[in-house]
Amino acid sequence: MNDCLFFGDNQLPKLIKNEPNSIIKPIQFKFKNENENENEIENEIKQIAICYFSTIFLFKNGKAIEYLNGNDPNQNPYKIQIENIQKVTVDSINEAILTKERNVFAKGKDINPNNIKEFINISSLIEDKNDRVIEDIVSGEHSFYLLTSNQNVYGIGSNQYGQLGFDSETLEKTEKPILMMKNVSKIFSGDSSTHVFLLNSNQGLFGCGENEYGQLGLGKSKEDKKIQKLTKIQNIPKGKIIDIQCGNYHSIMLIENEDENQNPKRKLYSIGNWFYNGLGKDGYTYEFTEIKSSLFENDYIREFSVGNGDTLILTSNSKLIVFGSNSHGQLGTGDTKHQLIPIQIELPKLRFNEDISNYHVLCRNNKSFLYWSSPFLSSFSNLEEDLINLFRRKEFCDISFKTEDGEIISAHKLILQAIIGQDDQIEKLQELISNKSSKESNQIFEMIYSNNSKINPKLYEEIKIDFNLFVSIEESMKELIEFENEKDFIIERKEKQYKFPKLILVMRSKLFREKFLSVTESDSNKVTDYSELSDESFQILEYWIYSNQIKEEIQITKEIINEIQIGIGYFQLNQTNPNLLDLLIKKFKNQN
Repeated sequence: MNDCLFFGDNQLPKLIKNEPNSIIKPIQFKFKNENENENEIENEIKQIAICYFSTIFLFKNGKAIEYLNGNDPNQNPYKIQIENIQKVTVDSINEAILTKERNVFAKGKDINPNNIKEFINISSLIEDKNDRVIEDIVSGEHSFYLLTSNQNVYGIGSNQYGQLGFDSETLEKTEKPILMMKNVSKIFSGDSSTHVFLLNSNQGLFGCGENEYGQLGLGKSKEDKKIQKLTKIQNIPKGKIIDIQCGNYHSIMLIENEDENQNPKRKLYSIGNWFYNGLGKDGYTYEFTEIKSSLFENDYIREFSVGNGDTLILTSNSKLIVFGSNSHGQLGTGDTKHQLIPIQIELPKLRFNEDISNYHVLCRNNKSFLYWSSPFLSSFSNLEEDLINLFRRKEFCDISFKTEDGEIISAHKLILQAIIGQDDQIEKLQELISNKSSKESNQIFEMIYSNNSKINPKLYEEIKIDFNLFVSIEESMKELIEFENEKDFIIERKEKQYKFPKLILVMRSKLFREKFLSVTESDSNKVTDYSELSDESFQILEYWIYSNQIKEEIQITKEIINEIQIGIGYFQLNQTNPNLLDLLIKKFKNQN
């Protein structure tokens, strides 16, 4: 299933064989991970990352390999010696890796100058121990940004242009993460960018870093070459900010609104300098200006990718639209001429799908990839992992335990009641923790939350009988459906109300994670009106949110499957293994 399209600077002669150095039209190849003998599904590509010196392929099984760029036809991929990788991000000389355990390992001249080839755990260097669980990582040029589970952003690396939000004269660079901003929902930058945008939970946009070409969108009144303090960006286009990607001299923003029929409509806006024609229009601009084209005027922009000065766009109607720098053929136009305005590229017939709806696009360092990836691969998890991640989110904890060495560990009383029982069991747990080190205590909580014996098999054997860990997590979590007194949030649809504990929604839905972190206490029980789903579909989602299961007696129809897909997107539910849609489709086929 690893179908890829490639065009641009071919520095991967072993991977893309018998092709010229510059591939000016898209060619198709089937990527095979030669380092692994596992089944093809486990070796599906999850992500590709490109920097000046290498190309990295990350797979569904959490492993990654790296090809060093060069013209040696015998080059062999290097297997990255870190397991359970969730995301890779790179710039011209540094690499950072986010693991399933929410740690970040990085290497490079700006991170560990004494040994540039050694990965070090930079998340463990955050001074606040409760802020070391990392949700996302984003690279800039010679810098990385870390978004924690508490929605705080830390920066590490170069601060030459103030891209870490501090005066570059007093802080030229840092090899330890420093806190930049709190209450952040998304980070936007680019591996060739010395500027960064941070979006807070109320859709307020802030930026800092290089601004010589107006790429921060601060207007003519801010022509400073360096913006060394996070500054609120005014006069941005109306609508929801979906994505911003930063090139060296410019920025491109994707905004979503609804049309007159309440259908989602997306538009692209650019700002900065037009070097290499990277703005999609003539001239430069100090304000975000819409990139207009009949090619996507009546189409839905699904995703886009920005390199130094080149841009690739995928639409819902399977169009690939490009503009910008094309010196190495990275736009796939059949020549190396720069493109001032968007044009559509003709693609070869794809092996795996007739369209590109499950493909992803990437352009970096004069190379372009389209690669197939399972639609739910980027947010893949399971119920046990969701619970462990909830344990690590300290802002939602409401009960504390003191360890033998004096450290205070916070947890969630509701989850403990569901898994190990009521107050007498919690008292027994408090007594146990008081005689354990902080390291063992954290392992105990992770094993209770997940019922995963592999975290510490010896310790698991010690506690499993006392805390009844023979019962599966799915069965334990179903107990919460009956905990009426603990349901403190209401989702209302039509004339029916569904009550949930906030903790469960935080654990399973990105929509509610952001909501509960951004609202005030007086608004925290506000009813959400959502009337798009039938009763049958909502009941399936409700049961799934608690237990990661579907009821045997439920009858599945095509209409229910379509509604569930809409509901998953609306509530931004974590996609788990097993996948809800896969189970529903399998059940539907068995019923028919």
